[in-house]
Amino acid sequence: MRSLEKAQQDVLAAVALLPETRVAVWEATGLGLAAPVVAPHDVPPFTNSAMDGYAVLGSDVGSAPVELQLLEDVPAGHVARQEVRAGAAIKIMTGAPLPDGADTVVKVEDTEPMPDAVRILAATPTGMAVRPAGGDLKTGDLVFEAGERLTPPHLAVLASLGISPTVHRRPVVAVLSTGDEVLSPETTRLGPGQIRDTNRPLLQAMLDELGAQVLDLGIVGDDEYLLRDALERGAAEADMILTSGGVSMGEYDLVKIVLRRLGTIEFWKVAMKPAKPFAFGHVEGTPLLGLPGNPVSVMVAFEQFARPALLQMMGCRSIFRARSVAKAAEKWRTDSAKVVFTRVVCELEGGVTWCRSSGGQSSNVLSALARADAFAVIPVGTGRVEIGDPVDIEWFRSPETRTAAEVLHG
Repeated sequence: MRSLEKAQQDVLAAVALLPETRVAVWEATGLGLAAPVVAPHDVPPFTNSAMDGYAVLGSDVGSAPVELQLLEDVPAGHVARQEVRAGAAIKIMTGAPLPDGADTVVKVEDTEPMPDAVRILAATPTGMAVRPAGGDLKTGDLVFEAGERLTPPHLAVLASLGISPTVHRRPVVAVLSTGDEVLSPETTRLGPGQIRDTNRPLLQAMLDELGAQVLDLGIVGDDEYLLRDALERGAAEADMILTSGGVSMGEYDLVKIVLRRLGTIEFWKVAMKPAKPFAFGHVEGTPLLGLPGNPVSVMVAFEQFARPALLQMMGCRSIFRARSVAKAAEKWRTDSAKVVFTRVVCELEGGVTWCRSSGGQSSNVLSALARADAFAVIPVGTGRVEIGDPVDIEWFRSPETRTAAEVLHG
């Protein structure tokens, strides 16, 4: 049985970078940059006004009130035809280029319009409300390094530079559930021994969040030939295959059997709880991650193996979830022979993060997983956690915690 760390190393060592491609900004969310981004021009590209008001000389408005001659009106997207001189002003809108000669903008709230003039009602420091060219980025600045994973704010920066980024393409991930007892989630009535498929919806949602493309191979019953056909299709059309179920010790756990005949198995047991029965191998050169059948185990295995492997394939530098330290708000018994992932809810009290179990910890208890904010990661050799003990927290969601009533009505 492999240690968790060794199993993670083996999976990551076996996956390759996906090909590079250039995409439009709005198609790049979640992708990893394949090349650094260097600013081709200043941002902003010209000195402009930070607000609606009047472009003036700072020396004219150091004290108030004062009346200035109005030369013209410059909306955003237009350029002043005249130069600001002493005793004069140009009306200007937010984002409009600052006229020649001007070094200050008086906000419109501090002014009073007059026929062919403007009265300045408040003293304004020189340089007020002026956004200089290159104030954000200068030509030649290194904006983002290769390996940066692109979030919405990254895309806004790229849009400001007019850059279509070079990225590693999105991975295609084949997903299938196994077992004669597994039926579609849309099934209205279950017969004896039947269950609805929770694993494919769970995996597809996590893959969507990650930014992967899903190849849905559906549900495959306990039939070796059907499973072989599905895996061969996944190997031909996808960059990774994720199966759920069929990797334990039972007679009908066929994924391992078919995988041995169709490809290779590198390992299939990991010293972790849940998700001990986890198979990793290849089908015709395509990596396959055989996840357990229980849904909580599916998520734990996905988070520890599939998600970081896919992010590495996408060229991302950071591939593991954020961790922090919390204090246990209750006692736990754990398996000292394994790394244990306890589903927890977290609360901030007096500057300290406290965590407690989100509910039942059996690997089939989905409701506790849905309530959880994070995994409390209990290392090998621990065995027991006492109240107040520090524990590592691996966050898998950042939930909204404040209601409208709390924020808006105190």
